[in-house]
Amino acid sequence: MGHINGDDDGVGYGVRGRSAGNTTGVRGLTGNAVFDPDVDPGNVAVFGKGSDESYAGVYGKSEAQAGVYGDSVRGMGVYGTCPRGIGMKGETELGIGVWGLSESEDSSAVIGDSLWGTGVSGSTYDGDGVYGHSLWGIGVHGESSEGIGVSGLSDKNAGVHGISNGGGAAGVRAWGFGSAGVASLSDDTAGVWLGNFSAGEFWGDVNIYGNLTSGTKGFKIDHPLDPSNKYLYHSSVESPDMKNVYDGVVVLDAKGEAVVVLAAWFEALNKDFRYQLTPIGAPGPNLHLAEEIKNQRFKIAGGSSGMKVCWQVTGIRQDALAQANPLVVEQDKLANERDHYLHPEAHGYPAQKSMVEVRHPEELGQFRKEQQKIT
Repeated sequence: MGHINGDDDGVGYGVRGRSAGNTTGVRGLTGNAVFDPDVDPGNVAVFGKGSDESYAGVYGKSEAQAGVYGDSVRGMGVYGTCPRGIGMKGETELGIGVWGLSESEDSSAVIGDSLWGTGVSGSTYDGDGVYGHSLWGIGVHGESSEGIGVSGLSDKNAGVHGISNGGGAAGVRAWGFGSAGVASLSDDTAGVWLGNFSAGEFWGDVNIYGNLTSGTKGFKIDHPLDPSNKYLYHSSVESPDMKNVYDGVVVLDAKGEAVVVLAAWFEALNKDFRYQLTPIGAPGPNLHLAEEIKNQRFKIAGGSSGMKVCWQVTGIRQDALAQANPLVVEQDKLANERDHYLHPEAHGYPAQKSMVEVRHPEELGQFRKEQQKIT
């Protein structure tokens, strides 16, 4: 078969394929490189054009294999267009709804482009909502001028799933130009509490090349005395300064003195030092700081021979990044943020007073719609 050109047939589908067994509803293969659907639709493996919002340009349904399958060496595997409806729709009960394969680094296996709605939408009850695989380029690319570039919804599995096998690339990559690169909401954020869920979970190391803020900060580990049944929580130490804390234990010499040597980078990183000394085992009424920090060392004196002393030094960061981003302790809320709160429940207000309502209204609206489907 050379190509299938499916303009709307009057029934509603440009091309419709259905398979009930181990076959493909619609399968097309092309080796041509240039595609212009208005001039020569023959350069695409499968081409379908719908003319009404109720119909799909390409529609495929399969109970075991791919509903729509397109394989292209350089061009497009499947192209479906519809002025108001669905460009391409694939349904399957066991296999893959829509499958796209491209071997060229400058071509996409599946492209979703929308001026108002959703670029690519994937929904599944057991598998992956949207799955894209690429050897060189982008597995799944979604682009939208007003709506959502890529949307994935799953009742039992991941809505959107990204895996990277190495090479320094990320499984999921997001950029934000004037907005958040990733906006993640959990059930309690939307005022619909369904369980102890988090907006995000990371099983592994996390690197942040910017500022990190939160209402509370701390650690959660398996309880040292009962790791099978309990957790242990600690909160972090907080300060209005970018403060670093250093401490240690030193034994005084025969003169009741000791020199504490610090790291070579200590004075380059810190300024405005503060000191504390605590004698162990006996009083040290004359214990004092004989010399302040200079050349990465300070001197303790006034103790007795062999006395053990705990010392603590704090400093305030003065590195280039800290100087470029000084901490502004008190800040006014923006006009549209006033009367809204980062943690409204702590102040006795409902979830609708959350700052999420101001900063991510579209994402929150979509989130609540999906929650209504579940509840």
